[in-house]
Amino acid sequence: MQRIQHFLHSTPAAIPAIVLIFSIIVFGVLKGERFFTAGTLTLILQQIAVVGILGAAQTLIILTAGIDLSIGVVMVLSAVVMGNCAVTYGMPAPLAILAGFVTGTVCGMANGFLVSRMKLPPFIVTLGTWNIIVAINYIYSANETIRRADIETAAPLLGLFGASFKLGSAVFTLGVIMMVITVIALWYALNHTPWGRHVYAVGDDPEAAELSGIR
Repeated sequence: MQRIQHFLHSTPAAIPAIVLIFSIIVFGVLKGERFFTAGTLTLILQQIAVVGILGAAQTLIILTAGIDLSIGVVMVLSAVVMGNCAVTYGMPAPLAILAGFVTGTVCGMANGFLVSRMKLPPFIVTLGTWNIIVAINYIYSANETIRRADIETAAPLLGLFGASFKLGSAVFTLGVIMMVITVIALWYALNHTPWGRHVYAVGDDPEAAELSGIR
């Protein structure tokens, strides 16, 4: 028990992982063999790919005692900008993707400026920008949707991460592969690079980090 307790204290991330594995086992036992199939489990991966990538980025914010409530609507607005640029405005797909990145960057810089320079609470800032970005999205998109067929015709590159391939009965998308690569890269950076150790050391108390000798 002491070894288990030491492991859980030294590796806090193992606790939600254990709960997740236990939940999967219980759900699988209740639902029978239909749940424990490669097709079902990889379908779950496909459905969480976008949230997983956003969650990986959110990890850095939470580690430094922040939070970003607007990350989801920023993603939606960036996607709407990309779709409109490619389908409505007839821009080449690479430029449309660049426009989406610029949109997300501007929103992130606005949040960062208000939190780090103006010293406003991140919860209040991102809650406010969440409402602002939602309103911008409604006005800009006029509540209209862009059909998938139009995107595939005008800019098939925008659907790249939705491309799927099979390994036996398992179906993976490039979005799932990107999520896994992102999580592994972030794990390595946080645990095996000076920058990652610096992020952990600073944490939510810059003054204590400075007194211990960290810039």
